[in-house]
Amino acid sequence: MARPQPLMIQVATGDPRPIGRQIVDAVRMKIATGELSAGDQLPSVRGLAQQLTINPNTVAKAYAELTTEGWLESRQGMGLYVATPRQRLSDGERERRLDDAIGRFVNDVIPLGYPPDEVQARVAEEFRQLAPRKIA
Repeated sequence: MARPQPLMIQVATGDPRPIGRQIVDAVRMKIATGELSAGDQLPSVRGLAQQLTINPNTVAKAYAELTTEGWLESRQGMGLYVATPRQRLSDGERERRLDDAIGRFVNDVIPLGYPPDEVQARVAEEFRQLAPRKIA
């Protein structure tokens, strides 16, 4: 059986998000962009905690949240794996979260004074950069 590869994520103490949230967000993004595929094994709680030099309880809580949300699945005695893709949220919840995210984004960007067309072009470019990973 192949050993899990290190999960190439970073946590930043200066980030306003708690470390556990940073882990959850990073794993979600790696799955959403295709960097992690269904069936890929994740490092153990202890292994990731050592890699990131953080408390194992923080990793355990992040992994538990990802499992509850359906991003990961636990295989008895074998570890955690990326779950088979499925729609994890109802259409209404997805819409609500998109509205919330856009609202936060707009509130953060408007004070910066960029014209809307430049902001839209930069956002479109970010999506273009993520798309090849998703397709590959």
